[in-house]
Amino acid sequence: MANDIILLNISGQDKPGLTSSLTSVLSQYGAKILDIGQANIHDTLSLGMLFEIKSGAKSAAVLKDILFKAYELGITAKFTPITLEDYEKWVNSQGKDRYIVTILGEKLAAEQISEVTKVISEKNLNIDSIKRLTGRLSLVRPEEYPRASIQLSIRGKIDNKAEMTAKFMEISRELDVDIAFQEDNIYRRNRRLVCFDMDSTLIQTEVIDELAELAGVGEEVKAITESAMQGEIDFTESFKRRMKLLKGLSEDVLHNVAINLPITKGAKRLIDTLKSYGFKTAILSGGFTYFGHYLKEELGMDYVYANQLEIKDGVLTGGYLGDIVDGNKKAEYLKEIAKNEEIDISQTIAVGDGANDLPMLNLAGLGIAFHAKPTVKDNAQSSISSIGLDGVLYLLGYHDRHIDLIE
Repeated sequence: MANDIILLNISGQDKPGLTSSLTSVLSQYGAKILDIGQANIHDTLSLGMLFEIKSGAKSAAVLKDILFKAYELGITAKFTPITLEDYEKWVNSQGKDRYIVTILGEKLAAEQISEVTKVISEKNLNIDSIKRLTGRLSLVRPEEYPRASIQLSIRGKIDNKAEMTAKFMEISRELDVDIAFQEDNIYRRNRRLVCFDMDSTLIQTEVIDELAELAGVGEEVKAITESAMQGEIDFTESFKRRMKLLKGLSEDVLHNVAINLPITKGAKRLIDTLKSYGFKTAILSGGFTYFGHYLKEELGMDYVYANQLEIKDGVLTGGYLGDIVDGNKKAEYLKEIAKNEEIDISQTIAVGDGANDLPMLNLAGLGIAFHAKPTVKDNAQSSISSIGLDGVLYLLGYHDRHIDLIE
């Protein structure tokens, strides 16, 4: 005897035991569950079950009993017959490429989600699931740190990923929202190393600019720093020029600068969560080891690679010790740490804001431009500009409930 394939859609107020009651009815008739999914918004349930059952009397009886049970539970049941041809077509689509699109902002408006999903639709991609990653927002209690994130799981063939990314970047700029687009592969779910730039990423300042202010050469150094961050001049040359301007600054000021470093919003939340889930973390900075080691201890990180100031007789000489940590050196250190920790490069993440971060951002399995200059955002895989550094956790697929367990 042939079998019927039926899609059961349930909607109504959620309550304990609802799924158990419905599957109990199906089990009495020997139904086989082919797929099941559930969503719950504001205690309103949407439950779908695709099941197979013998045609004839059993099929008719199970539909009748499900309707009676739905009436008892105060919910609505809808049945849709599915042909074997349509079912097989659906099964065969499982092999298609999968991607994750993460949308981030202080608040998310319908227009932002509409524009993102329009791009997905234009590329003939299917949205398999939509998941909220952030906690629910109160409408009467002001949020100290407002943030919202949803994750879309999509499926299909993409001929031009660069074009799709460019469209997302355009929406991001126009609607003040962050959009990350990643392949949903085994590496995305098994990241193990996160490398951070320090200045203007882990901390909300450029330390060399602060030292320059104390040395009385603030404007000169700031101009060189800005030009380097925009990628207008070579980092190595800019570093040497700025260092010479710091000559004669007393070593005593370094401690006071270190203990007053403004740590970026969300950094501690991010690092604490990463540590608890077994990630290795590193600072790869064109700044200075003095401040990098202070942050390493303060945040509990694993590695620091930065530039070492040359100090003689208690004052800065205007020189440095060892190799300059420029963009290429950061990428080398990322590779070195990954090799030492036996981590595949695809399992790494790099986060930075300046042009000298691009080599490591493009090398890592996931490169994130954080509150970065336009040139950097346009050349990075993903970017975060709307919320704090803990936005990285949402790109990894963590829900607030996974994070709040740590806090």
